[in-house]
Amino acid sequence: MKHIDKIAVVTGGNRGIGKNIALQLAEKGIDVILTYHTHQIEALDVVELIREKGRKAAALQLNSAAIASFDEFFKTLSGTLTENFGTSNFDYLINNAGIGLNEPFESTSEAQFDQLVNVLFKGVYFFTQKALGYLNDNGAIINMSSRLAQSSVSGYSAYASIKGAVETLTRYQAKELSARGIRVNAIAPGPVATDFGGGIVRDNPQYNAFVKANTALGRVGEPEDIGGIVCFLCTQEAGWITAQRIEVSGGMNL
Repeated sequence: MKHIDKIAVVTGGNRGIGKNIALQLAEKGIDVILTYHTHQIEALDVVELIREKGRKAAALQLNSAAIASFDEFFKTLSGTLTENFGTSNFDYLINNAGIGLNEPFESTSEAQFDQLVNVLFKGVYFFTQKALGYLNDNGAIINMSSRLAQSSVSGYSAYASIKGAVETLTRYQAKELSARGIRVNAIAPGPVATDFGGGIVRDNPQYNAFVKANTALGRVGEPEDIGGIVCFLCTQEAGWITAQRIEVSGGMNL
């Protein structure tokens, strides 16, 4: 199904899962504004790929942990929407930007914990809050959680706990934004073959084999596995889905 004059904002859309989300949205006929933290060239490459698919695109710099910078970001976003897209609002927000941490509970530092909170939770909370003034009614918000929020793997106590907070936030957002017809859901990926976390899923044969052996569908995830679900949640066919945690893990540890 093609979308007419719909726009998505994808944070961290320059690489990995975010890049695939941006490209799949474009294939569905949705224009994309993606954000990047430091890799501008990667982001501009994705913009060009989206334009090759016949859709409008732009890339904006965003530090998801710098909450004080959000007002300035949204001024830039507003100008971009007006000048490049001929509108003042967008329709879909995909909170994808993130970082990882594999550190035992007993040695996780306050600085490490705070960095995770700022990027993965506090940043998502207040970025979405600021975005509400630009998000159209009957739009959608998709937050990125993790399978680790519902399982226990050594070394991920901080990361997984914060993703659990994102899932709780998702339900509250869905409830409080329902009057505007805005649907809010969380995607919880299993291990995906990207450069995230140093590329361990993609590049470490032993870890890759471990995931395959413990997954019902017998393989690790690929970025397109996640991008496809995000795109579906932006369609009218998903119009009765909100406040849900949707795990996309190939049936890991059944």
